[in-house]
Amino acid sequence: MTFVRTKLRLERMAAGEILSVRLRGDEPLRNVPKAARDEGHSILGIVEDGSDHIVTIRRA
Repeated sequence: MTFVRTKLRLERMAAGEILSVRLRGDEPLRNVPKAARDEGHSILGIVEDGSDHIVTIRRA
């Protein structure tokens, strides 16, 4: 479900815009960056924030 929300947000953005997504849990951390890359977007970074992770994505 997390990637579905991320994908919908990315679709509303212009090419080159940057999105930061807070991920909670191991499954979203594995799936969201992979799915974003598979769709052609760039992962600019993944930073730990307590028990969460912040993933920064540049829209293709």
